[in-house]
Amino acid sequence: MNAAGPPTIALPRLRELWVHTGTACNLSCPFCHEGSKPGDTRIAAPTLQQLAPMLDAAAARDVERFAFTGGEPLILKGILEILLYALGLRPVLVLTNGTAPFIRRAHQLAMLRAAPHPACFRVSIDYPDEQRHDAGRGLKNFRKALEGLRLLHAAGFEVGITRQMTPAEQPDEVEARFRRLLRQQNLPVDMPIVALPDLAAYGSTDSLQPPSIAEDISSAGTAEPACARSRMLLSKAGVMRLHACPLTDDEPRFDTGTTLEESLAAGVIADHPRCALCRGAGVDYAGTADFSHSYSVTCSATK
Repeated sequence: MNAAGPPTIALPRLRELWVHTGTACNLSCPFCHEGSKPGDTRIAAPTLQQLAPMLDAAAARDVERFAFTGGEPLILKGILEILLYALGLRPVLVLTNGTAPFIRRAHQLAMLRAAPHPACFRVSIDYPDEQRHDAGRGLKNFRKALEGLRLLHAAGFEVGITRQMTPAEQPDEVEARFRRLLRQQNLPVDMPIVALPDLAAYGSTDSLQPPSIAEDISSAGTAEPACARSRMLLSKAGVMRLHACPLTDDEPRFDTGTTLEESLAAGVIADHPRCALCRGAGVDYAGTADFSHSYSVTCSATK
């Protein structure tokens, strides 16, 4: 807490390091909070040469896991080598739309399975309804995502689903529909399902309720924000930089430096429109709580 100004959030220890693989994606979803689309270069794709020193430094500081997001991580050239390097150090979580050709290459999946640490995947399936999902992600992508989920599960990986929350929904009813879908697909009905609130499309966060930076974020009942446990590693102008969290990498004011030492020392003023969701509703972008069962054995959950 900064007594002289707005409250800040400290990062006492780096428990989770996110890696942004760039805003290029094989899909172009109008609701994407990253604004990702085919060929997009707003955030550049990193190379293994750029990432390796940062991954090593995080492992030396006892980071618990690495998490990869984009864009679509699995279309990145060299992603296999990057994931294998990361898996040599710590468990890895990959967020994917499930439609990338990478998932259909059995030899690549076999190499990941043979790594020293486990890889876990979470596939975006917005709704348990094909027509509604494809309205946002494109024709036949519901079926492709389910195929990707099945292939990853069959290959022996821990897998889960990311879904979209909607206003006035009945969460129990939505979850029950997803469980029926999993049963129909011969997938584990207890698979983790992570529900994300509307984070607003890139460039339109003004539509979200703005946070009150005067609020005491350390008060009882508030959720642990991502910036209190993690940082996001991304490439800007050819330099690897650390940003406060996966939800604010579009804002320069959330840049916390180029080294872990700088980033750990930086207090974050939680004044982004998404911060209110993160602190109040508990936006667990990684799905930590939902993955606690899987990670307790294989992927070292951060709690």
